Amino acid sequence: MTIPTDQSAEDRLDLWLHAHLPGWLAGIVTFVAKQLWAGLFAIIILGAIILTRAIWSPDWMLARYDALVIIAVVTQILLLAFRLETLDEAKVILLFHLTGTVMEWFKVNHGSWGYPEPGVLKLFHVPLFTGFMYASVGSYIARVIRLFDAVFAPFPPFWSGVVLALAIYANFFTHHFVPDIRLALFAASVLLFARTRLWFRLGAGWYWMPFPLAALAIALSLWVAENIGTFTGTWAYARQGHFQLVSFSKIGAWYLLFFVSFTTVTLVMRSALQRAPFSPDRASAQRPPAPPPAPAG
Repeated sequence: MTIPTDQSAEDRLDLWLHAHLPGWLAGIVTFVAKQLWAGLFAIIILGAIILTRAIWSPDWMLARYDALVIIAVVTQILLLAFRLETLDEAKVILLFHLTGTVMEWFKVNHGSWGYPEPGVLKLFHVPLFTGFMYASVGSYIARVIRLFDAVFAPFPPFWSGVVLALAIYANFFTHHFVPDIRLALFAASVLLFARTRLWFRLGAGWYWMPFPLAALAIALSLWVAENIGTFTGTWAYARQGHFQLVSFSKIGAWYLLFFVSFTTVTLVMRSALQRAPFSPDRASAQRPPAPPPAPAG
């Protein structure tokens, strides 16, 4: 079987897997492969954190934090140069880099966590690679939407999601001075998106999961990644031991931050949001059929 070459690499992989594996196994492999591909930027940054922790020497002229900044910038340039990332995804990364860096400045200077290693490319005690860590979350969401043809439906009025995201972002700052309203924000996220489903396509089939559950799953993944960061000594929370797990309460913080990330992404990728309930049959009918495989030989 010859795979058509006028399709994206992801679609060609999908066709190849469904041609060579049982349907259920092809679906699982496709899902995992696309998830890893969607998280490419995050995986590179996390891999760099682990690798530099393993090999770096404090005697080297270049500080580890500065190396991580260089790796992040070069990675961003290469992803755009090889068209592994779209301009919309790059816009998301820039937006979330800015919002994430501002929050880092505030949190670090209020003693919530810190970066113990030296570095030249630090501003207000925060190494500049940290903005890329936040941006990688936005990059992942944007790439998932594209790779899985994701649709969020029925989605509430867009302004309501923006208000929730602004309230969440503000609470990360204001809870240091006034009562913390995160419990109300948890409740608001569930109520607002109770009917919303995340629809995604695998092969010719459509699948769905509740949108708040998808947010929780991503939050759990981010909590695992955060523990890798603390175990490698890249950053440390106040009063946290070196090999002590990050508090489970941080899963809630990442859950809320997901909605800030998602809203940031949909500022430039609004087409994935649909007010009406989603119809997989109608979507499949509207999607152009894949070209048939050329005959062997």
